[in-house]
Amino acid sequence: MIKGFYSAVTGMLVNANRQQLLSHNIANLQTPGFKQLLGTMEDFMHTPVTFPAGNITRSGIHPVGTLGLGVMSGPEVVDFTQGGMQTTGNPFDLAIQGEGFFHVRTPDGDRYTRDGRFLRDAEGSLVTIDGHAVLDDNGQPIQLEDGIAGISTDGTITVDGNDAGRLGLAAYENPRAALVRSEGNLYTALQDPQADATVQVAQGALEMSNSNPTQLMAQLVEVARAYEAAQQMVQNQDELLGKTISMLGRIG
Repeated sequence: MIKGFYSAVTGMLVNANRQQLLSHNIANLQTPGFKQLLGTMEDFMHTPVTFPAGNITRSGIHPVGTLGLGVMSGPEVVDFTQGGMQTTGNPFDLAIQGEGFFHVRTPDGDRYTRDGRFLRDAEGSLVTIDGHAVLDDNGQPIQLEDGIAGISTDGTITVDGNDAGRLGLAAYENPRAALVRSEGNLYTALQDPQADATVQVAQGALEMSNSNPTQLMAQLVEVARAYEAAQQMVQNQDELLGKTISMLGRIG
């Protein structure tokens, strides 16, 4: 009976965590370059089952198998699939088509992002919407003169037709293994990017979140029902345990 408590309670905890992930995805539906988070589940623990019940070291006790005692939340997984494109017409709005990431520098170190909402600040630096420096292909902050900026598909930057550098672009064969989610809409690299990767950039556009609002709402309903079912199981187990204790008390 106590084993039933384990299964029911772990079900509640896992679905509470799933709800938090889904809420995070919903909150970022309009965040450019956002990649939704997916939850995973793992076995909580197992207990051996014998017939007849007893310690397997005793004669006549035979192992039957194991009994699962519920589930627990596994590592979060980032879904790096492409989001939809939205044309903005802003020359410093950039979107990556296909694989790839922009290279930026934060106070905590270098990071990578798909969020291409860039600005030219008062000092002429190309920065993210959060003020982080956008880096060139040599890993240096990009400085731009006043003028009309143009950015080609390979990341080459011109101002009034004059060469002004090239965006630092990176791609990974397996982003899930190479990048870990960091602060905001940024990722920290665990591996060096592909040396021969080709990344395509679109100027005047933004890649939007790859979350699907219809799917997210359906999943929220599913999680709520699963949580309620697990909660009802906890109540049932509690009632059964109470009745058992009461009966044993009368027998004694």
